[in-house]
Amino acid sequence: MYTSETYIRVRYGETDQMGYVYYGNYAMYYEVARVESLRQLGLSYKELEDMGVMMPVLENHSRFIAPGRYDDLLRIVTTLREKPGARIRFEYEIFNETNTLIHKGETILVFIDRKTNRPCRPPEAMLNVLAPYFQ
Repeated sequence: MYTSETYIRVRYGETDQMGYVYYGNYAMYYEVARVESLRQLGLSYKELEDMGVMMPVLENHSRFIAPGRYDDLLRIVTTLREKPGARIRFEYEIFNETNTLIHKGETILVFIDRKTNRPCRPPEAMLNVLAPYFQ
């Protein structure tokens, strides 16, 4: 299992009229957390794309527990519970500054060969950086 943490400060433009994080912005928070999670492993999305692999989102699930608010510093815990195959599942837990769980989510992405536009296995470089977490 691999886990990482990413911090995001809620900007005013990400909130609705009530001052809560607008529900659509959680997908953006997931993306930031995914990118940073891979970067912390030593592999960037850009490097994956340069290897000829794209990772479109296949599924996106959210569970709203409590509101995020303007200027909150959110901590996003990203977890990979299983070694990726043609798909990779990211789980997210979002905590506010008082360490209260406010949101849970999950995305499933598929590895796509950029040339053929067909599903493929993860690049060897990704499997190598994840190997120590799935032994």
